[in-house]
Amino acid sequence: MSAGLLSNNRLIGSRHKRIDASLKVQGATIYAADFTLPGMLHGRIFRSSQAHARILRLDTSKAQALPGVRAIVSAKTMKLNLYGNFIKDFEVFADGEVKYVGQAIAAVAADTEVIAEAALALIEIEYEPLPAVFELTEAIKEGAPLVHPDLKNLKGHPLATPDGNQSSVTVIKTGDVEQGFKDSYRVYEHTFRTAPVHAGYTEPRVAVGQWTPDGDATVWSNAQLLFDTQSSLAEIFGISPGKIRVIVPAIGGGFGGKLRIGMEHFALALAHAARRPVRVMSTSHEELSAALFRQPTHIWLKTGVDKEGRIIAKQGRLLVDTGAASGSGPLIASTGATLLAGPYKLPNLLIEGRSIYTNNHPTGSVRAPAGPMSNFASESQMDIIAHDLGIDPLEIRLRNIIHEGDLSPTGQVMTQVGLEECLLKAAEAIGWDKRNPEKNRGKGLACASWMTSRGSSGAYLKLSSGGIFTLMVGVVELGTGALTGVAQILAEDLGVDVSDITVVSADSQTTPYDFGSQGSRTMVTVANAARMAGENLMKKLRPMAAKALGVAEADLECGGKGFSANGKKVTYAELAATANMGGGGLTAEANYIADVVAHDPARVSKHYSPAWPSASFHVHATDVSVDEMSGAITINRYVVAQDVGYAINPSNLEGQLEGGAVQGIGQAITEELVIVDGYVMNANMTDYKMPTSMDVPPIEVILVTHPAASTPYGAKGVGEPPTIQPPAAVANAVFSATGKRIMSLPITAEKILMHD
Repeated sequence: MSAGLLSNNRLIGSRHKRIDASLKVQGATIYAADFTLPGMLHGRIFRSSQAHARILRLDTSKAQALPGVRAIVSAKTMKLNLYGNFIKDFEVFADGEVKYVGQAIAAVAADTEVIAEAALALIEIEYEPLPAVFELTEAIKEGAPLVHPDLKNLKGHPLATPDGNQSSVTVIKTGDVEQGFKDSYRVYEHTFRTAPVHAGYTEPRVAVGQWTPDGDATVWSNAQLLFDTQSSLAEIFGISPGKIRVIVPAIGGGFGGKLRIGMEHFALALAHAARRPVRVMSTSHEELSAALFRQPTHIWLKTGVDKEGRIIAKQGRLLVDTGAASGSGPLIASTGATLLAGPYKLPNLLIEGRSIYTNNHPTGSVRAPAGPMSNFASESQMDIIAHDLGIDPLEIRLRNIIHEGDLSPTGQVMTQVGLEECLLKAAEAIGWDKRNPEKNRGKGLACASWMTSRGSSGAYLKLSSGGIFTLMVGVVELGTGALTGVAQILAEDLGVDVSDITVVSADSQTTPYDFGSQGSRTMVTVANAARMAGENLMKKLRPMAAKALGVAEADLECGGKGFSANGKKVTYAELAATANMGGGGLTAEANYIADVVAHDPARVSKHYSPAWPSASFHVHATDVSVDEMSGAITINRYVVAQDVGYAINPSNLEGQLEGGAVQGIGQAITEELVIVDGYVMNANMTDYKMPTSMDVPPIEVILVTHPAASTPYGAKGVGEPPTIQPPAAVANAVFSATGKRIMSLPITAEKILMHD
């Protein structure tokens, strides 16, 4: 089932087909993995087989002598700078010491991929093993092997708190937690664990790099963040960002896994050495053993409640395993701390989020970073409390959730809150009044809130002859259809058809700066920038139209692809022709960044994202059966109720919610990168089990609409939230069906059968 907000708008709220659909369904879209250049070489990466070791000898002479090998680079042959988003702790190539299995040590460029792969086998290396640490709880103990003994000497973000194997610590605090526990009727304390998972994109990470004789570089890749990639490459190579051009032809899925540098630095390093363009593309094995995975976590949570189940006090600690580099860990620990509190009224709260180094492979940002892990712990414990007190799990949430004007854990005043409506509609849709319709069958739900991230978006808008508007934006279209929604909004404002809008994106040299495809922000920030550019262009067009029609500007009406007044009309095409004849140009530009949202600074310490513009609210409910003999879980029904603010394009929103739910279900019941002493044991698509269409039922979507105040037509971000609640919703349904509470992800048949 699906419900959206009906409107009287001409285009907004309609199920318009995606502007990139035709090329994609015809197979004509050029993805980064398809991109080639004349004379292009092929690169491969020589990676560490040790989790922590000193490099005693590295000999590439035999590989260099192999016919067809054109260049080999390593830390010995090319000086490259450290990089990183919050702490500069990433090496392009290991310099004297390796810190994790899969760390790049050298790279080879050859005429073919086969030759490059053969060259890797000829590289000789000798190691001296060093002490390593792999478990979060061991890494924070005094005397644990240090992943970065020189950590405090590394450059870092002002909020970073390097200490031992810790890169950051965020604290959210309000009230008096200890007194709150004393005042509580009952206090509950639990520990939860979640496993690392892959982002699950179809197209592997790939980049083609090329240099000019003047020292300018161009890289074509499937990076999600155009300008972050540009600045990171500039930092690595020690040159101005303006000397590096980044182009994203098209991207075959990202889900956060392509937010950060992937293959771009290797491609440019090899291209510089070989003086020819070089393509580097990861293999499926590398994707599952050497990508930036979703972090494993260890979560401790303690909650005190009164007799009616109202929360009196809550305390928690989230440990995030960032692997051997901090990556996105500090931000994820901050976000995870907020999510661990939950969307509840909390008079006494103390939550700590810490990002921790280990000698595992570095991790990264995957769709709704930290969301599924923190929500799994918080929402599982809410059901535990409800069961113990004999309160319906839906009712205990209704007694605790935030409403309009309530404060978030960080002291932000929450507005346009659609959480209660989502809870009631999801429960009704799943048939909550019959929670156990038969033996070994039960229903569960989970709720959460999420953000729309800030960051600047720019837009260039041009009116060309023929009345075609060209919108240029720096954001990358990830496959979400967000830019279709932007085009719908702009077409609505201008009074034209969507087919009259051409969208050009993702070229750092020709499109304006954009913070990037992240944080569920495109429909909000890019659309706002586009609307502002449209308004600026109209300021130029209106005087021209008034002159052409011989009327005052106030008499003009916009629509029908032009202006009209007193029964006369002038089209945009005619105005463009007039302007072009005069030698001028009809262009406009704009830049948008969301206002800073107020929070209570006394509540937070070292928090990277304490307040959320245009917060969204959502509830997932599911009906599962558990086989008594095998422990296998069957999902019978799955409902997503999400407050989307306003449904610009219901079809695109439903696609996002359906896909996100399936991705979350994978993390809930099947997906896990099994890592032993730093080695990924299931780095293949046979043993790493992402759900297929046979594993999940159709996802039932309910679009709840509480329009935001400062977004285009009230739209809220939708891309990340649907991955958050599935683990908790499934865990709660499994308990309802079996009476077995699984405290770690994934919730496998083996765990269910072995549970006492």
